[in-house]
Amino acid sequence: MKRRQIFGFLGIVVAGLLLAIGLPLVTPSPVIAQSNTNILVSAAASLKEAMEEIKPLYQQSKPNINISYNFGASGALQQQIEQGAPADIFISAGKKQVDALEEKGLLLPGSRTNLANNRLVLIVAQDVFGITSFYNLTDSKIKKIAIGEPRSVPAGQYGEQVLKKLKIYDRVKSKLVFANNVRQVLAAVESGNAEAGLVYATDAKISNKVKVVVAADDKFHSPIVYPVAIIKSSKNTSAAKEFVQFLSGSDAKNILKKYGFIVR
Repeated sequence: MKRRQIFGFLGIVVAGLLLAIGLPLVTPSPVIAQSNTNILVSAAASLKEAMEEIKPLYQQSKPNINISYNFGASGALQQQIEQGAPADIFISAGKKQVDALEEKGLLLPGSRTNLANNRLVLIVAQDVFGITSFYNLTDSKIKKIAIGEPRSVPAGQYGEQVLKKLKIYDRVKSKLVFANNVRQVLAAVESGNAEAGLVYATDAKISNKVKVVVAADDKFHSPIVYPVAIIKSSKNTSAAKEFVQFLSGSDAKNILKKYGFIVR
């Protein structure tokens, strides 16, 4: 009997020990919440390199914020937002597109600000010589001039304004090859599919295959400004505001300057 009592006692002790050991396995341990927030930024194609360099810099201080980009022609991005495509922030290469969204009540009130400015330049391939001004575009040796589609690409809109202001548009319009965004214009000149093109100074800066002939006088076109605004339908307005605020800080401005943007 005593032996049974001893074994019974030992069984209770062992069961208690197993239960004690098993407790951490069945009792939920406290979990520290990590709010991973995704911010989608629809941005003009000309901002691509600068924005991609800004992203990891921002995420060093905000590791729980994931920044995704949707690059394209400002007009195309505007239409996507109007049609309900997801976006938290919109950065256009022209005010026209942001004005349109604002008029339709699609922007978060008070969130709009200007990020940077740019210059419009005439470019040719590195091995092309004899072109020194916009007026040379009328020469018979120039067969194709790449330009953004003015209705959707701000650079194309500015380019069209310059050609008309210089009174050479009617003489060169048959040579114009329209692209869906400014980077396609750059690619056309780089590949030789066009002898000349109209791009931003920042686009020309990233290519070693083209050279700048001349910059357009600012008085010949509308101001080249990059407005940034938060989309009203964003589900992450607080995080979006923080990122827009970061873009106006010195770290982001230094990167924009590095790529040739004009920042105040």
